[in-house]
Amino acid sequence: MLNPASPLAALIGAPMRPGRVAWIGLRPARRAPMREVATAPIDPATGLAGDRWQGRASTARQVTLLQAEHLPGIARFLGRDQVAPELLRRNILVEGLNLLALKGRRFRIGTALLEGTGECHPCSRMEEVLGPGGYNAVRGHGGITARVLEGGAVTLGDAVEAL
Repeated sequence: MLNPASPLAALIGAPMRPGRVAWIGLRPARRAPMREVATAPIDPATGLAGDRWQGRASTARQVTLLQAEHLPGIARFLGRDQVAPELLRRNILVEGLNLLALKGRRFRIGTALLEGTGECHPCSRMEEVLGPGGYNAVRGHGGITARVLEGGAVTLGDAVEAL
């Protein structure tokens, strides 16, 4: 555990520029295509409304977030011009903010309060969806998972702010 009085703790907890919600997607069922939406309700008891993980017992993975700045890198690793966010099967695409800086921190998206619970590692499905090398292309670029502390709604363009 990091000593809260250490210089490193001060750096980790330092203010950061807010990001912005660039895309929202829901996975209605296992292996179903992602459904892009402009807004989605978020609830602490059930998670992201309309997502297949809605209401599951695991509160650590109620919402998954991906960093927009990583998409071009993943595409390059695959020899592609671009990779669409829905292919990575995360719920919220954020731009302008280093998502790893939110790991273990509370943050606000729209009117909802979330807490970063960990990294979102790729699954074996990335080979199927992105082709050979898909899993390794996403390693280290899969975003984060979060739990919902206070409900609200997330809408395209909403600020993503660390607290």
